[in-house]
Amino acid sequence: MKEYKVETLVFFSKLTLDTKHIAKSSQAEIQETLNKYTKDGWHLASTDAVSFGAAVYIYLYFEK
Repeated sequence: MKEYKVETLVFFSKLTLDTKHIAKSSQAEIQETLNKYTKDGWHLASTDAVSFGAAVYIYLYFEK
């Protein structure tokens, strides 16, 4: 029987002319999270992202 986990990461927007600042600044944390779960035998099954106000919520769905 498979196990599932959801990891939620939240990143906040800031005033800048760089429209991709969230994507650039979030890469290291997302990669760190992926590495942590992979070491424990989890596989990334799906992702999702939602923008709400000044925040972007990134959902990483893992299965084992």
